[in-house]
Amino acid sequence: MIHVVLFEPEIPSNTGNIIRLCANTGARLHLIKPLGFELDDKKLKRAGLDYHEWARMQIWDDIEACLAHLAEQGITPEQVFPLTTKGSAAPYTVDLNQPVVLLMGPETRGLPEQVRLMFPQQNWIRLPMAENSRSLNLSNATAVIVYEAWRQQGFQSLA
Repeated sequence: MIHVVLFEPEIPSNTGNIIRLCANTGARLHLIKPLGFELDDKKLKRAGLDYHEWARMQIWDDIEACLAHLAEQGITPEQVFPLTTKGSAAPYTVDLNQPVVLLMGPETRGLPEQVRLMFPQQNWIRLPMAENSRSLNLSNATAVIVYEAWRQQGFQSLA
């Protein structure tokens, strides 16, 4: 199982693209409030096309509520992998061949330190990029890490 958690996403088209990604891969999507848009936003719907009905998505008031729900399903903090430019692990060097939570931060500021520090630093993943690059687009970065986790899991059905 792959869980994608978007912490305080800001841009509706990115979230729409990630809804579509999760619908097509079987990953479960969790959105942590506050959201930078309304769920009926035209850009969100346009980017997600008609995939909203197939995406398994939950909205949470805060990250603690989301993590408590995941803990009830047996997910531990060691299975949470924050994607951050502050990380040092490359996606292919961490064990994603297990139930995982892939945690992404807001587009304009990334994951706050207090959120990153909730998880083991060896789990902080940084996507390789060209020198002097700041970051990738949120939906692109999410697609890269979801597919790496799914590859490690043998592209088995996530449903």
